[in-house]
Amino acid sequence: MSSLSNLLLPAVLFFALGVIARLIKSDLRFPPDLAKVLSIYLLMSIGLHGGYELAKADLMTAFSSIIWALILGFSLPIIGYLFLVFTRKVNPLDAAAISAHYGSVSAGTFLMAIAYLDNAAVKYETYPLIMLAVMESPAIVVGLLLAAKARQSLAAHEITSQLPPSSTLPANDQDKQQFGSLMREAFTNGSVVVLIGSMIIGAVSSPASMGKLFPFIDEIFMGVLCLFLFDMGMVAARRIGDFRQVGLLLCAFGILMPLVGGVVGACVGIYILDFSVGGATLVAVLGASASYIAVPPAMRLAIPEANPSFYLTLSLGITFPFNVVFGIPLYHALVQAMAN
Repeated sequence: MSSLSNLLLPAVLFFALGVIARLIKSDLRFPPDLAKVLSIYLLMSIGLHGGYELAKADLMTAFSSIIWALILGFSLPIIGYLFLVFTRKVNPLDAAAISAHYGSVSAGTFLMAIAYLDNAAVKYETYPLIMLAVMESPAIVVGLLLAAKARQSLAAHEITSQLPPSSTLPANDQDKQQFGSLMREAFTNGSVVVLIGSMIIGAVSSPASMGKLFPFIDEIFMGVLCLFLFDMGMVAARRIGDFRQVGLLLCAFGILMPLVGGVVGACVGIYILDFSVGGATLVAVLGASASYIAVPPAMRLAIPEANPSFYLTLSLGITFPFNVVFGIPLYHALVQAMAN
């Protein structure tokens, strides 16, 4: 399917409508909790579908998918961090917070990729749904470790006076306490709980009982996705003014990093996991996406020194729109070329 066809999908058009509504300063606003309800429904829907298919799946392939999801989740933030630090234009703490977003995943981008494949009648495996659930947390852990390393480096150069005062706990005890708290937060994040819990429910439920659910999780799915992306368009447009602060270098990173992650994900999907074109496209999208739900709150808590406008603008204002409009068809075309 061409890029123009992808632009004309209702979900993409509603995302564009949300951007336009914000730019023309419309008084349209979503109720604060509605976006959360829509997110929970979408995650529950794909989780139930994934669990239902997982019950019929090959165990070894599922295990391999989990292993490679962890590898991607741990390695992509390191690649992003090294690139940002190498430019010498971004301080290490900002680099740690930004890179953590690019090892985690965007459920919205993944859902858009599923809509794209469904619209093109392209079949895909359900194993990427497992990878989606697994990849939420490793990048947060890597971000914490990179931030700890950055703080040690700053301390060595006597810059600690510019950072918020530490507590009275010894440094080692304080670090252990914070790391344990954030690790728990990473693995009990609401999106992870909903997705994994729904997958388990879908896997253990009887086919007859699941059949009664399908009208709820199938027939209204695209309508809910349109509402979700409509809201995301308004949120993304809110960040356009921050582009001046981010600068051209970080704007370029917001496009180049998903391309790198997409290529890596495509290689994993085609050459290692031996997925079909549709399944490998979803893995490429996972590698290319940047989190804007799970990671920002964790980074705000763990790295208060980092500038939130940097990582929020990059993940939601640049990478998310790029992937939705251009990235998904590009990764699909890449996977098709690699498969031939």
